[in-house]
Amino acid sequence: MVVYLALGSNLGNREQFLRSALDGLSKREVQIIRSASIYSTEPLEVRDQPWFLNTVIEGSTSLGPEALLQTCLAVEGENQRERGRDKGPRTLDIDIIFYGDEIIQRPDLSIPHPQFSERRFVLEPLAEIASEFVDPMSGKTVRQLLAATSDKAKVRRFAPPLLQ
Repeated sequence: MVVYLALGSNLGNREQFLRSALDGLSKREVQIIRSASIYSTEPLEVRDQPWFLNTVIEGSTSLGPEALLQTCLAVEGENQRERGRDKGPRTLDIDIIFYGDEIIQRPDLSIPHPQFSERRFVLEPLAEIASEFVDPMSGKTVRQLLAATSDKAKVRRFAPPLLQ
């Protein structure tokens, strides 16, 4: 299954945590196909925290959606992710944006990610590698969603893709 995952970090060696995420996912049945550039992004809801580094990766996996979620949580945990303040600082965050074109609505898992289309820090890198991917919820391409977003947060290219 083709999946798109959003990665973010705003504590410690942010770029190294993103690299560690790729390594951890690769060791757990997620083949990394490509990655977007790394972007420096301002925090949204909780503003009194360091800026983030964000990227999006395209992967391929035989894991089911729930197993993929558990894999993402395990990789976060290996990278000192602590779940304290909601939307607060973190060493690593991995969100499942798309799992193929499936729509999953469960108490513990929502795919596509519920807020991805409202977040420039997800849409910019996602558009870089999958601009014509169609969101199964809205029927719009990632490019169209990016053009329509009202999110005006600062998102600046910071570094080349993790996977060249």
